[in-house]
Amino acid sequence: MTPSSDFVTVVSGLPRSGTSMMMRMLEAGGVAPVVDGFREANDDNPMGYYEFEPVKALDADRSWVTTAQGKAVKVIYKLVYDLPMDVQYKVLLMRRDIVEVVKSQEKMLVNDGRDPGIEARDMLVGLFQKEMSAFGGWAAAQDNIEIHDVDYAGVVRDPQKAAEEIATWLGRDLETRAMAEVVSPDLYRNRAGHPRRALPNGGRPRKN
Repeated sequence: MTPSSDFVTVVSGLPRSGTSMMMRMLEAGGVAPVVDGFREANDDNPMGYYEFEPVKALDADRSWVTTAQGKAVKVIYKLVYDLPMDVQYKVLLMRRDIVEVVKSQEKMLVNDGRDPGIEARDMLVGLFQKEMSAFGGWAAAQDNIEIHDVDYAGVVRDPQKAAEEIATWLGRDLETRAMAEVVSPDLYRNRAGHPRRALPNGGRPRKN
């Protein structure tokens, strides 16, 4: 079992895929989050975003990453490529129906007074599927990265089971009951009624 201080727990996925929920679960379980509180909670994410601004500038400064060992940090999938490769990572990759993800992003834009361009939904769904598949293939080829796919709907449906699976995979003695208790089914909005679903695991083998 790899000591928790020897790796960084990364929560990743598409925006609006449940990454903030997973960060909240980890915090409740006993994993300290790397956050700065710069982005405040709002109606779109009432429990908080759990973000760390320096993540957005990884291409310019990666010096802080080693200090995140033993902790959890939220990194959108596109920025995982910029993490330093001399650090070990265990990545909890959130998997949510991509149609739901796009609808949720559209709702955020409307709430922010912007036009979501709904006619571009199919294009975005296809783009996200392609990018997530490419990311999964790349991550699986990296010696310093382990991936555990987390089904968002599954977490909401049975948070206790999900918490126990995550604790086992991370090899940490986490407070799984506390993790489960922070999951709020009421926040599972924008469920997809679209017949086309995201490909399981992005069409790639699962790496555990």
